[in-house]
Amino acid sequence: METTTRGPIADLSQPGSMTTPAESLHQEGRCATDSLPGPKTKISIGTWNVRTMNEASKLAQVICEMKRYRLDILGVSECRWTGSGRQVSHDGSIILYSGHEDTHICGVALVISKQKANTLLEWEPISDRIIKARFQSKHCKLTIILCYAPTNKSDKEDKEDWYEQLQQAVAKVPQHDMLLIIGDMNAKVGSDNSNCERAMGKHGCGVMNDNGERLVDYCLNNNYVIGGTIFAHRDIHKLTWKSPDGRTSNQIDHIIINGKWRRSLQDVRVCRGADIYSDHYLVTARVKLKLHNIGLLGRKSW
Repeated sequence: METTTRGPIADLSQPGSMTTPAESLHQEGRCATDSLPGPKTKISIGTWNVRTMNEASKLAQVICEMKRYRLDILGVSECRWTGSGRQVSHDGSIILYSGHEDTHICGVALVISKQKANTLLEWEPISDRIIKARFQSKHCKLTIILCYAPTNKSDKEDKEDWYEQLQQAVAKVPQHDMLLIIGDMNAKVGSDNSNCERAMGKHGCGVMNDNGERLVDYCLNNNYVIGGTIFAHRDIHKLTWKSPDGRTSNQIDHIIINGKWRRSLQDVRVCRGADIYSDHYLVTARVKLKLHNIGLLGRKSW
């Protein structure tokens, strides 16, 4: 596997520590020759907590499943790689990753297919739980922020610090960009969308927990929509995680879009056939650019 870097590697010596733009922003815009998404073309995006990629052949397995489901971009939570960097796999896929400096915990990675590699404009490793990338489009740029949030049992301070990190990352996204926040949010938002219709639909699962309340409040404050709650699917195509004993399942991995571009999100569903020995399922979304009816968020009940 060939390893390449663009600019200095960010200092991630402290779990969850922030990096400054001068340290971490990797510019690749001059080589972006393709475009995604578009009004006539769909792209497929996925998010998956794979538990670890710090094992022999695990990356190859991830890429294999990515190809099987024809994904253009895949966000990997809990990859457990150290440091941050950019790699090119044997098949031409690009892997951008951000992890702890020397401990195999947490870690996030974006895998970009060879076919869409030339759409990458820039990327930024923010912490061992957040990475951001921006992609070229003729009509609007696409920014993806991949997340691995603290668990529901984590300390209140850890959760607040993480959301502050996320907000700082979001604040630097140009307002006209289509923004997707994807990943293992460890948040159960439930099926009751009373008083939060702008942020979620009627097709969530279960009962909201503390992390779910935080996520919904965050989406309401920023005008975002939780994609997995607005499409009517069977529960098996909405539940993203199963307990070790197999007795319970929850919807805790999410794909979120800024409300301005809500109508560009065509579908979000769980693919239970994807297998990489994880207790999480692969979550996929289809995106096709809609340039009309922007700003209608809140006028329709899902």
